[in-house]
Parts: sequence; structure tokens; C-alpha cells
Amino acid sequence: MNKNLFLKLSFLLITIVFIFSCKEKTKYESVNQKENVFISAKEIPDSYFLGDNNCKECHQEEFKDWQGSHHDKAMQKADSLTILADFNNKTFTSQGVTSLFYKRGQDYFVNTEGPDGTNQDYKIIYTFGITPLQQYIVAFPNGHFQCLRTAWDTLKKEWFDLYPDFKVVHSEWLHWSRGGLNWNNMCSDCHSTNVRQNYDDKTDRYDTKYALINVSCEACHGPGKQHVEDVKRLGDDYKATGTMHMTLKTSPKELVDQCARCHMRREQFSEVFNFEGTMVDHYFPQLIEEPIYYPDGQILDEDYVYGSFVQSKMYRNNIACNNCHNSHSLKLKFDGNALCAQCHIPAKYDTSEHHFHKQDTEGAMCINCHMPGRYYMGNDFRRDHSFRVPRPDLTLKYGTPNACAGCHKDKSNQWAWDEFKNLFGTVDSIHFSDKLVPGIIGEPGADKGLFELINDMKQPEIVRASAVKALSKYDSEDLINKFILLLNDDSPIVRGTTLDVLSQINTTDYVNYFLPLLNDSKRSVRVKTFYGLAGLTESQIPEKYKESYQKVKKEFFDYLNINLDFLGGQVKRANFYLKQGNLQKAIEGYEKALKIDNINNQVRLDLANLYYRNQDYQKTEDAYKTVISQEPKYGPVYYSLGLLYAELERTEEAIEQMKKANKLMPENIRVYYNLSLLYSKNKESLEAEKTLLNGLKIDANNENLLYALAFQYANINQVDKAKTILIKLIQLYPNNTDYQRFLQQISLNKNN
Repeated sequence: MNKNLFLKLSFLLITIVFIFSCKEKTKYESVNQKENVFISAKEIPDSYFLGDNNCKECHQEEFKDWQGSHHDKAMQKADSLTILADFNNKTFTSQGVTSLFYKRGQDYFVNTEGPDGTNQDYKIIYTFGITPLQQYIVAFPNGHFQCLRTAWDTLKKEWFDLYPDFKVVHSEWLHWSRGGLNWNNMCSDCHSTNVRQNYDDKTDRYDTKYALINVSCEACHGPGKQHVEDVKRLGDDYKATGTMHMTLKTSPKELVDQCARCHMRREQFSEVFNFEGTMVDHYFPQLIEEPIYYPDGQILDEDYVYGSFVQSKMYRNNIACNNCHNSHSLKLKFDGNALCAQCHIPAKYDTSEHHFHKQDTEGAMCINCHMPGRYYMGNDFRRDHSFRVPRPDLTLKYGTPNACAGCHKDKSNQWAWDEFKNLFGTVDSIHFSDKLVPGIIGEPGADKGLFELINDMKQPEIVRASAVKALSKYDSEDLINKFILLLNDDSPIVRGTTLDVLSQINTTDYVNYFLPLLNDSKRSVRVKTFYGLAGLTESQIPEKYKESYQKVKKEFFDYLNINLDFLGGQVKRANFYLKQGNLQKAIEGYEKALKIDNINNQVRLDLANLYYRNQDYQKTEDAYKTVISQEPKYGPVYYSLGLLYAELERTEEAIEQMKKANKLMPENIRVYYNLSLLYSKNKESLEAEKTLLNGLKIDANNENLLYALAFQYANINQVDKAKTILIKLIQLYPNNTDYQRFLQQISLNKNN
């Protein structure tokens, strides 16, 4: 087995061929593989959504709470009643761009930098949100709607930049006029009811539709048509028929699962959300990974709460969103520590003996120690919902934040840890982060802790799945067998993550273990399975799986189509075709991805590799040069360009690029090695020797450098120097008989 089997391998460098084993059955077929698991993917007609006033007739208190809430005001048509900002010829300048907000008759406009870099006039069509900020949306050609980067602070009553410290050029994906702030794919699914994006990849056109403009009652409870008809028909004899969702009978974890749809970072797997199945039939959550989370699971980028909350003991103990929040107004049910006192005895926890702060101060607030927060979108403060004990010791080890130093900004993290030990003693329990953090950052030997997390069924499934992802960085002789076992895990998130890992590894040993998962109980797992089987032709699918294969094929291409307006969706489709051996379609996919985000140089480098495989060396060179023009201090691209020139026999140019790579990556041994070979080829013996000796200053026992230096000395008849190096190699690597033979050969030549 390849020692580095479990390193992430680029599909762009390796043609993966899957071979199906003739085994008919495996012991991994289980409760997770069922018949008739395929839920409908049909759209719900807009006519099934009757609107909030129909709900109001019977649910007046709930309607009253909901009215004016963030859900109610999630999106509105722009007019004098909904727009909160000052459009009275107000200007705002940020990052060199000046925007003018003004009115023309009854309409509202902004003059600001457009996609071509010049200022244009744009009419405000929709508003987004009410507090602490309100955003504004304008219409673009081809059905695109874009959210302005400049927003209105509804508390300070002023315009502000959502990203004041972040310069964005008009041609970048993150510019407000492009993908990063596109309403259709970034916002609509969660800000309106019964959304269908309706994106056409061929024309780059949207025909996005919704039933109701905001997050209505039916956005959460489902279409009300059947419910209203039943109530009218049965009157007092009405009994719940199960047509509504998020009811009083919904269990805590089911409720969190249903709220998660919009309150998490996730990837979409169904073409439409139709309330059938569970969350992972429609979406797959973002795992604990940087830059979304710190390695210990604390919030870093926006995570929309779900990914944090499911890490917590509260979630494990059946606490749900509505234990703290009013389901309809979304407001907290109690003020201050009274909220936590619903479960945590005040006499024990709301005391100075517990928190060691003066009562009725900020330091005595439960949330300030156990729910620290961060500002997003400029002024939106959001709290971490993982409800954890501050850990200054992890801050000292790994640089993760802690609430103690977060409040006491004039103190050091060492002070925070010393105070923690003084007040509470050492940490008396193991938190998952003690094992997860070392694994995520790749500490040697941390795979043992990751294994323990994965196999501990008491741990949150998002933590176990994140440990699976982190484990892919490590090597182990029996690792593949352990991954195969995880394909049968009870958690669909663990199964799905395992499929992601195995689908990136160049091996032919496990395809037969994938096949049963075509009947997995969750759509996202089935779709990931199909991707993992992409190397098989349909004729290689065993008869017993052919029907399921065809059904999942439809699900898979629906999944691809719904994500083609994202760079990642185009890359996914390209990699699928690459696994099938269709290099040309893979290239087309990567080229389309770069049209979405022209400065994503990881994609451009991958595309360069595809051009190289296609023997289109000019496009390969051009791609590398584009990366250099955009990121002139990125050393690896000079190295890659140098290797290309070397292969094309453009030695002088290759040396030039390798020298630049060496300057930018002085610790990279491979650069020294290849640069020395180029000098030798160019008959610059002294430069070749100097380069190798410089490399050996960094790694004195590097086998490749020593051998190259011995060969270099032998080649220029400095036999004694060559023999000295070879003797050292023999001492360091006694099992390599080539060095013994080389030494004998040059000794014999010298004697002759």
C-alpha cells in the first residue's frame, strides 16, 4: 500500500480508474441501506401557499408575535414604508468608491461602481432586513439580483461598508455586482418562501421564483392549503393530519434539524426544498474547518448558529431553539441570566462563587463567558452557540480564542490561564477540542485522538465527521479499512464525509463497498456515493444496483445543476468528468469556474495541470503567468513554470523561474534539487554545486541532495569529494545498495 495513500490527491494529476470486485454481498449492507428511500424532488406549486393572513384567522397570537420580526421583514419590496435609509442625496465613500443615494420621483436609486469599474445608476428593488442593518437589492440583466455592499446602520442611522477593511476590485467575484453578493444563489433560499432558483448554466440566466416574498408562516410550517381545507371541512372535528411542520409535536432534535435549513452554512443537494425527508436529504452541513471555524469549533466566519449549537451539551440534552427563543418573534424568552436559569439553578450558577465577578455586571452574565461573539457584516454581533467553558490553555497551545482574554483585553492569555487555574483548578474534563484541534492542524500522532473521537458515539456527529475529514491528513496501514467501516456509521454526516475522503484517494479496493450506499436512507449520501462511483461505466454496475443507480444518477445531476452558479459546483462537475476520463469536459468545467471567479488561482493552477495533461503547453504557460501576475509572491507557481520550461528544453528560462522559486521558498528542498539539475544540464557546474550545498545547509542528510552532489562531483572528476558523499550516504542509508555500487564504480574508474 502506498505510504502516502491518504494524503489528499488532486484529481487533476491522477486518472482514477475504479474496478468493481466480483463480490456480490458485503457485511456493510445495513439499516442505512433501504429500499424505497427515494423521496420526491417535485416542486410545490405556489398556489399551495396561502399567505400569512390565512394563518392569522386562527393563530392570532402567533401572527402578532411574528409580525415585524426578522422573518417577517427578511425581504420586502422597496418603497417609502420599507426603506429605512437616508436617500436624500447622501454620499458615502469607502475603499476609493463613492456612492450617491438619491430619490427620483417615488423610486430610490444608488450611483455606485458597477461591474466594469465605472459608476452607474441602479434602482433599488428590494430591502433586506431591519436591524442592526438593512441591505438593498438592485436588478441586473439575465435575472440576476445583486445586494449592495454599502448598507444602512439602523441603530446609528448612517451608511457603512459591510467590509470596510477589504478592498475588492470590480472584476472580482466578491464585488457586489458579481457572485459574492448575488441574491439568487447566496440569499434567496432563506429569505423568501418556496424559492426556486431556476438557473440556466448555458445562458447564465436566472428565472428565480418564490411563493411569498418573506419568511412567512408557511416557510417554516409548510404549505397551508391542505391544512386550511381540512379545518374548513371538519370544523371542531379537525385533528392534525401531519400536513404541517414544526408543530408542538416536533421533537427537539427534529426542530433543530428543520431550523438548520436556513441557520447553517451548507451545500445544497436537492433542486428544490419541498419539506420531504430530513435536512440531509436537501443539504449537507459545513464541518469544523478553517476558515469557517477555529480548530476547536468556535466561530470564526459566519456559521449561522447550527454548526455551533450541535457541538453543545445543550443540544445533546434535547434543548432546542425554542427553549430560548420565541419561535415567532425570535426574541429571547427572558432577559439576562434568567434565560439560563430555566435549567441551571441560580443559587449554584448565578453567584460570585461560580463566575467570580461582581453581581449585575457584564462579567456576571452567563453569555459573556459561555457565548462570546464576533461582529459580522460590519455591525451584526452574533454569539457562539456551542456553549463552552473558556479554555485559555488551548489558546496558549493553538491560538484559539477564549472568553477571558476576550473581555480582559489589557491582559495576556497566560494571565487568563493562570487566573483560570487559580479560580477553578486545572481542566477537570476532556472536551472534544482537546483531540480535534491537534488533528485539524496536523500535529504528528494526533490521529490517535481523532480515532477516539470518531469511535465515541457520545460525541456530536459534526465533531465525529470533522475528525474523519481531519484524519485524511494522516497515514496508517489499516486506515482504509477503518474508513470503510465508517461507511456503515449511524450518522449520515459521518457516512457522507467518509465518502468524500475515499472519493479523493487513488485506490481500486473499495468500490464494492460504495455500491450498497446507492440505497442509503439520505439523498446527500447517495449523491456522494454516485460521485465516488464515477470511474465505473454503467455496464460495470451489478444488476442488483442498476435501478438504484439510475435513480441516484438523476439526483446527482440535479445536485450538479443546482450548484453550477458556484465556482465549487463547476469544479465538482469538472472533477466528475475527469474521473470518467473525459479530459476535455473537465477542462471546460474549470474554464467555466474561472469565469465565475477569475482570481481563484487554486482553480487556475488545477486548470494548468489539465492543460499540461492535454499537451496544450502554451495554455499551461499562460495560466502560470496569470497566477504570477496576480500573486507575484506565490513561490510554487514559479517552481511549476520552471519544471514546464525544463521539459520544453527552455533551460535558461527554467533556471530563471527556479531561482525566483528558491528566493520565495528558501526551505523547499525540491527547488534546490531541480535547480541544481538545470545548472548541470546547462554546464554550470559551480552553480550546481553551490545550489546543492545551500540546500544541504537546510537539510544536511537529505538523500536526494547528497546523491545529486555525489553525482555532480563524479561528473566533473572530483572523485574524492564524490566518495566522501557516497560514504555518508552508505552510512545513512545502508539498505540502498545503489550507493555501494556507485562507490565501487568511481573507485574502479579512478584506479584505472
